[in-house]
Amino acid sequence: MEDLKERLAYLKGLVEGLDLDDNSKEGKLFLQIINLMDGMTTSIENLEADNEELYDYMEAMDQDLTELENDYYEALEDDEEEYDGFSIECPDCQEIVYIDDNTIGDEEMEMEVLCPRCHQVVFVQDELWEGDSEVEDLEEDQES
Repeated sequence: MEDLKERLAYLKGLVEGLDLDDNSKEGKLFLQIINLMDGMTTSIENLEADNEELYDYMEAMDQDLTELENDYYEALEDDEEEYDGFSIECPDCQEIVYIDDNTIGDEEMEMEVLCPRCHQVVFVQDELWEGDSEVEDLEEDQES
């Protein structure tokens, strides 16, 4: 940016050294060109300052986002390690639905589990939950 300012100052000096009359056609032309270039230099200087400020802001946001991503994925890993249940893929939208053993703990209660995305029934607990071989087969498939 300093280079532009120096070059503009040099041009101003050249125009002043020509001793052109400010009222002549050439004098008016050179003055208008110099004024235009001065305005452009100022605008470019402002844009560069804004760009630098935005770059710094973007870098800070990127660092914050990286920290959030790391925290999120660490929490997911922790949740996966502590997860006590099984998962089922929704037949309609293929969303993976996680079912916690605590959620279906009461064997005597009938219950349906809905997909959070499409709200279709993905799991039905009936009175035969404890001995239901189909559910046990499903749990074994999910573990492998």
